[in-house]
Amino acid sequence: MDFQDGISRFISNSPPAHYVVKIQFSLLTNNSIERYESGIFEAGGYKWKLILYPSGNKGKNVKDHISLYLALEGASSFNHDWEICVNLRFFVLDQNNHNYLVTQDTIKRERRYNKMNIESGFDQFFPLKDFNDSSKGYLVDDICTFGAEVFVCKERNMGKGNGESLAMIKDVITYKHRWRIDNYSGFGSECLESKPFNTGKYKWIMKLYPKGQGTGIGSGYLSLYIALADPTSLLPSGSKIYAQITLRILDQKQSNDWFGKGNYWISGSSGEIGYNRFMLLNNFTSQYNGYLVKDSSSLEAEVTILGVVDALF
Repeated sequence: MDFQDGISRFISNSPPAHYVVKIQFSLLTNNSIERYESGIFEAGGYKWKLILYPSGNKGKNVKDHISLYLALEGASSFNHDWEICVNLRFFVLDQNNHNYLVTQDTIKRERRYNKMNIESGFDQFFPLKDFNDSSKGYLVDDICTFGAEVFVCKERNMGKGNGESLAMIKDVITYKHRWRIDNYSGFGSECLESKPFNTGKYKWIMKLYPKGQGTGIGSGYLSLYIALADPTSLLPSGSKIYAQITLRILDQKQSNDWFGKGNYWISGSSGEIGYNRFMLLNNFTSQYNGYLVKDSSSLEAEVTILGVVDALF
């Protein structure tokens, strides 16, 4: 048995119990295939596949070695707190001696797989110098054979934890929604609401309070807000979005729109977002301005999702 760099290697006359892949190696190297994925196989009640880097995993700066990993399939359906612990062995067929070189961790180490970690193995699995030497029997007539054994030794619920993941949106999209209010003077309610509108996967509504809301009540101002139409879409613990929001009342005569703009963190409990004192009511209703024309007004909301925070657990 050979021990080196935390890895043990020994010879076995038994083939791998769970999966074997036979490869014409030059098909990978001559076609610059840097990563090869095997078919899916089952072991221990789960589905797996082998990931082979014939010239080393360049993402981890591996040189002069083959990199080999075991990847878990279907982890996206797992709960965040579910974890599988496995012992794994990788095999390479010695075609000259008709046995297998087996590689595993030196110490009885558990490889952990969960929703955040679906791949594990050996960056420097096999030196290319030894592998390409046909006298050693691992690559003969351009053919090589790899295999794997996977033993699930533990399945556990890690329990609820705390944490969050913030991802900023690379290619942001600005969504616009125009809301026209006709027969403004005929509304007797304290709050006018638009119909729900979409910005990607989120739904919003606009709200106009002609007599003000909050600190705007009794001040001679009207209040304008935007709110999630379905706050439960962000109810999971820690979930929130970071958005740039612009609210406008359009000037229908001179295009001198009245607007407010800001960036906000929005969660399921954020409520209404906007301005208690958005515009003086006298300015809004004045016949000399273009905000209310023939008892009709046009309002607009712009929403740009800049980032999303999701709970890790």
